[in-house]
Parts: sequence; C-alpha cells; structure tokens
Amino acid sequence: MSIRSLKVVYTALVVFLVISTPAFGQNPSDHGAAPFYGRSIAAGIGTGLAIIGAGIGFGLIGKAALESMARQPEVQGRIFTTMFLIAALLEGATFFGLIVCLLMAL
Repeated sequence: MSIRSLKVVYTALVVFLVISTPAFGQNPSDHGAAPFYGRSIAAGIGTGLAIIGAGIGFGLIGKAALESMARQPEVQGRIFTTMFLIAALLEGATFFGLIVCLLMAL
C-alpha cells in the first residue's frame, strides 16, 4: 500500500468515528427506543484494529528479518533471536489491547 492510500483509509476511519460519536453517547431510555450497545461496537472496532495492527507488525518484522538474513547470512542466529524477541513484545502489547477492548464491552 502506498502512503496516499493509507492516508485515505485513516481519514475515512477518523471521519467514521467522529460522526458516530453522538450515537454512542445517547441514552436509549430517553427516547423509548431499543438499547444501543455502543460500547460493544467500540470494543469490536478496537479489537479488530488491534488484530490488524498486529498482523501488519508481524509482517514487517518478518520482512525485515528475511532481508537482513539475505544480506548477511553469517548473523542469521542473532537476527532470528532478535526477531522472536520483538515478535513476543508485539504479541504482549496486542493481548493487552484485546483485554482492554473486551473489558470495555462489559
């Protein structure tokens, strides 16, 4: 993806979240309507973004590690170890984000 297409995606996401904010803040009992579970929708969006971010991060880690190993095969062991360390830290941050999103839905 190019930088321009990423900017378009991020802009659309921000516009969507800004426009939907008043709907999340409404109290359904005021209007006699069915309850609107905005927190559940927000938790689902947050979980999806955490998973997408982790997938992109793992892909970038793997790409960089393979390029480094192809250029300098003699340091393959150190690169591999560093790649696993970074992947483990990314996994921990992703799980933390998922737990926060799931707790937000309760």
